[in-house]
Amino acid sequence: MPKKSFSVLRQGATVIDTYRFVQQEENAGEKVAWMCRQLGVPRSSYYRWRDATDTPTTIRHRELTDQVKTMFDSSDEIFGHRMVHTKLAADGVAVSVGTVATIMAENGWAARRMRAFKRTTIPGDPDKVFKDLIGRDFTAETPGTRLVGDITYLRTGEGWLYLATVIDLCTRMIVGWAMADHMRASLCVSALEMARDKGHLQANGIFHSDHGAQYTSRELGAWCTGNNIRQSMGLAGVCWDNAVAESAFSSLKNEFYHHYSFDTRQAARQATMHYIEAFYNRWRPHSHNDGLPPATAMANFNTQNQQQRAAA
Repeated sequence: MPKKSFSVLRQGATVIDTYRFVQQEENAGEKVAWMCRQLGVPRSSYYRWRDATDTPTTIRHRELTDQVKTMFDSSDEIFGHRMVHTKLAADGVAVSVGTVATIMAENGWAARRMRAFKRTTIPGDPDKVFKDLIGRDFTAETPGTRLVGDITYLRTGEGWLYLATVIDLCTRMIVGWAMADHMRASLCVSALEMARDKGHLQANGIFHSDHGAQYTSRELGAWCTGNNIRQSMGLAGVCWDNAVAESAFSSLKNEFYHHYSFDTRQAARQATMHYIEAFYNRWRPHSHNDGLPPATAMANFNTQNQQQRAAA
């Protein structure tokens, strides 16, 4: 048996992994006694495991373990047990949160977690601050009527890449985003233009932000006025007044960006776009939507609205 096999097995292997490995090598003609000595497991324990008769419970546990692993791997090892459970439930798998947590703990599968992200707010003109029209009520009955936005830094080998987002409060979908090597007001305007051009901004809608210079700028104010969008701002320096935008950036940094290194802004842009559009909007479950991804919640609302119009 090659030495490489032992080194691979030692990397986070459980006792069951070891037994399975021994069984595999036994089937290939290796001596059980020698393998058990080399791997440091009692031969009697291996035989007891090998000869045990599977019960319905053990079979079900094994099936669930495979399903949990598939879902955990498909998230690029991002999801914790609650997210994995939510996705399994959406696929019709009957399993409790506690069972998923136990299976993940047994196998050493843990969600990736990183440090908190750096805030990017550069104080703007206090005379251009708008009234808070949200009041920490981050809900909306209809998409496109109440939205929030913010900016964050993304480090690359070429320097900073700046990301501005627009998030729909009804579905939590990132309906507008823009990236550039600067954080001027035009960056935020570009994100709002994407939301508008995709049909995600309603007339007289509310766009909520912090007091950053970009959001108090004449350029963004003129754009909002010209597009019949009302601006709203929380208190200066109070992150809770824009909690949804802060939370989205936290997910992006913790689940994705901090785990990679990008040599160029273009590489970072492409990867971030994939996270937003393919993962966050269309695959990642969101608690606000009872576990549905934001894009699914948006599509369901639009379908229901069309049906109601047809029936009227």
